[in-house]
Amino acid sequence: MASKKSKKKNKQTDNTIAVNRQASHEFFIEEQFEAGLVLEGWEVKSLREGRIQLKESHISIHKGEAWLLSAHISPLLSASTHIVPDTIRKKKLLLHDYELSKLIGGVERKGYTIIPLSMYWIRGRAKLKIGLAKGKKLHDKRSASKDKDWQRDKERLMKHA
Repeated sequence: MASKKSKKKNKQTDNTIAVNRQASHEFFIEEQFEAGLVLEGWEVKSLREGRIQLKESHISIHKGEAWLLSAHISPLLSASTHIVPDTIRKKKLLLHDYELSKLIGGVERKGYTIIPLSMYWIRGRAKLKIGLAKGKKLHDKRSASKDKDWQRDKERLMKHA
């Protein structure tokens, strides 16, 4: 007779929902924070299916609160009929006061931008990793691209040697 432990499924799931790959190309990320989100039920269901796009989204601070703007969450076809889903509704971010004050100080005094980096699940709750970032110039992007290419070539050379 097999024990219950051997019958347990060894389930490996990736908790990442979406990643903003363009963020590291366009910005120097100085500091990262983790924020919770205030979501509606249909949005959570769509997130479980991975139907979010962070590419063109940004974060704004209004009246001492952080808001995620322009993040496109496409609704499921099986969404409830009595709810009219707004795909780019602004979502409130849940941050501690000291994190908010750091973000406000960075944006107002130092000229930083707040961008979403990735979204993932932690204990059944959607979390958003945001970054305090400074924009890259064209020559910075070229330099980063050259460094990345050199690292890739170096790995190939070391592999064959």
